Amino acid sequence: MSWKNDSSIKEFILLGLSNSPFVQNILFVIFLVIYLVILIANFLIILATFLDSRLHTPMYFFLRNLSIVDICYSTSSMPRMLKDLLSAKKIISFEECVAQMYISISLGVTECVLLAVMAYDRYIAICFPLHYFTIISPSTCIRIATGAWICGFLSPVAQIILTWSVDLCGHNKINHFVCEIPEILALGCKNVAVVKSVAFVVSIIILVIPVSFIIITYIKIIKAILKISTEAGRKKAFSTCGSHIIVVTLFYSSAMATYMRPQSESSADTDKHFAIFYGIVTPLLNPLVYTLRNKEVKSALKLCWQKQRKIDHMTIQYPHRS
Repeated sequence: MSWKNDSSIKEFILLGLSNSPFVQNILFVIFLVIYLVILIANFLIILATFLDSRLHTPMYFFLRNLSIVDICYSTSSMPRMLKDLLSAKKIISFEECVAQMYISISLGVTECVLLAVMAYDRYIAICFPLHYFTIISPSTCIRIATGAWICGFLSPVAQIILTWSVDLCGHNKINHFVCEIPEILALGCKNVAVVKSVAFVVSIIILVIPVSFIIITYIKIIKAILKISTEAGRKKAFSTCGSHIIVVTLFYSSAMATYMRPQSESSADTDKHFAIFYGIVTPLLNPLVYTLRNKEVKSALKLCWQKQRKIDHMTIQYPHRS
């Protein structure tokens, strides 16, 4: 099978979110602000969890990895989307489309695995607190995180190859703002049914298995929390899990709605809305949810800010020592 059966297709046209120049200008400003917030907020999470020794724990190690994924995930699509919002012709080359699809799916799978790992981390912390640092040791954290990244970048390869083996018969208008598998398959005119079936099965493996693991894990967590004797202890345990549940619900529900529901001619517009949620809103909410609901992270960010102000003050007072 060839990655490019129709040699006449050298590039694709992304139809984007709107045809109205006025609406596109408004969307450009909105998504530019969102992208900058994603970069800054996730970078602050990485900085705080790296510099503050109190946050050198498995939970924040995985949170730091999640922030790195979110920065890369949003960057795989948003700069291109921002460029297209200001362009009359939204043309993307065949090679760039393939690369964008592979990178975004790989990072999406990595996030799926990390969210499942973070649920397991909370399960061990709450159900086996005395053995937590023995089970989730620093070396174990590194191995798990490495495995998540490797899994993310290896698992989509077969799916990508199958997607681009479909005969497009000259169709090159993608009704989306990024290159997504459902939209590419919607352009196919031959050999589509088998590839759609394979893509659906792969989606089940990538999405349903981790979310099932998370659900089972949280059932056990809730049972353990209910056995805690003090109300303060139960409240603290629920608080540490609440942020993760919000992120998991938003990410998995929108991703599953895109990749696991029957596709139709009218579903592309809906897919674009769902893609905004799991590709843009989730990377935006992750650092905000974990920061606003977490006193330790807020304290670490405040400490970093105070240290920086102290350094700046000393530099102004004693410039010859800087």
